[in-house]
Amino acid sequence: MKRITTTLALLALCFQLLFSQYSSSKPDLPASFFKERREALRKLMPDNSVFVLFAYPVRNYSADNDYPYHPNPDLYYFSGYSEPGALMFIFREAQTFKGIDNPVSEMLFVPATNPNAEKWTGKKMSYKQVMEELGIQYATEAGKFKSFPVDFQNYKIIVLDILQTDVRDASSSQSDLFDLIKQFREKADIQKSPTAMSIMLNGFAIQRNDPAQKKLIDSLLNEHINYLLFERYTSQLRSVKTPEELAVLQKAIDVSCEGHNEAMRAMRPDMSERELQAIHEFKHKKGGAEGEGYAPIVAAGNNGCVLHYESNNAEHLGNNLVVMDVGAEYHGYSADVTRTAPANGKFSPEQLVIYNIVLAAHDSAIMAIKTGIPYHELEKIGQRVIANGLIKLGLIKKKSEVSTYYPHGISHPIGLDVHDKFIMGQDLQKNMVITIEPGIYISEGSNCDKKWWGIGVRIEDDVLVLDDRGDVLSKASPVKPGEIEKLMKEKSIFKPK
Repeated sequence: MKRITTTLALLALCFQLLFSQYSSSKPDLPASFFKERREALRKLMPDNSVFVLFAYPVRNYSADNDYPYHPNPDLYYFSGYSEPGALMFIFREAQTFKGIDNPVSEMLFVPATNPNAEKWTGKKMSYKQVMEELGIQYATEAGKFKSFPVDFQNYKIIVLDILQTDVRDASSSQSDLFDLIKQFREKADIQKSPTAMSIMLNGFAIQRNDPAQKKLIDSLLNEHINYLLFERYTSQLRSVKTPEELAVLQKAIDVSCEGHNEAMRAMRPDMSERELQAIHEFKHKKGGAEGEGYAPIVAAGNNGCVLHYESNNAEHLGNNLVVMDVGAEYHGYSADVTRTAPANGKFSPEQLVIYNIVLAAHDSAIMAIKTGIPYHELEKIGQRVIANGLIKLGLIKKKSEVSTYYPHGISHPIGLDVHDKFIMGQDLQKNMVITIEPGIYISEGSNCDKKWWGIGVRIEDDVLVLDDRGDVLSKASPVKPGEIEKLMKEKSIFKPK
């Protein structure tokens, strides 16, 4: 009996160690957040304009199975609505429509609820719930859009994303996403335009003295200009995070760090890449995340030299470094955290030398972060540190060769997309959240001593831009070699006795 009691106590301790890190805090985005985002958008929009948003389509996986649905981040950002089949209008000024009692400055058309379908797919938000719970001024069923009395010719500008052309006509109704896009094109007299690139290449070749061709090119150019406005407005707003967004994003980052830490505790040479991936995903779900913000990268040895390696199917980690680029998604916001650790718990001399060069670049770039610094300055810092380190080791001869082993950028914004929107060329702004992710990748067969082959290192942290510094939001997971080795000695329920 004593032995059984002791065993149960040990098991209880293991579970306590495994789950004790989790905070009960579950930050959310209230309806007031989305309302404030719409108001911020209106301040950017020109007079007499309308901003148009469509939901993303459902994608089929196999037969009658679909991929997990991912909402259009922009539609979610301005409404809180995260289901398919919707169309939203945000007006610069309040509009009066026949059949609506009061002027409205926004409206959302959503699929009608279907009790029979909901037996299979679960409850969907009704248009009444959209108004009550999300605070949208006016919502109704998507089937009513075809006859809805809106004349888009009355608006000076229609700010519009590029309309998707690969949406299936998946139902016999007149109110699915395919039909909403078709009906909108007809109402707004928007051509089924080619890509923006073909507009630029072919537009000036059209003879402007032909009235029919002039009308076509004017329509296409206007659509392209309106798309550029759409990108500018959404990028300007989404690149700088509000306090509510920072709380949600911090939750995603915290859960990601817990996944990385547990994976490093559990890591051992005979483990497979997919087992390690599963530990991350378990910790994410246990921590309250809905899933991952992108396909996890768990790459041992030479696999770590493949930048977007996603197979994660090596049977054994061996005595290699393991690059783990895995980030949780919480309420639509994605973290992006990468740690590199030795599978056997101890960096070899060669692994440590390369790791420390990357760490020096990582630390130098973070030290430079502050409001107003040009984005490209961070890139210069990272390249300079890595180039100097590689030259010292004799792996390259001159700084211009640094891309041989460091072929990617050092940073990107994160948020509703793991590579979130921002305006190209802008300086860093306060409350942007960006990654710092230098790396070195020496794949097998490289033109260097074989002792370096198969060493891949990337270190990635998520950093909040403040007035005079950068605040590392992912500091809960260690990056210093000694701290990693110490963490890997700790107990894990996933590690055999």
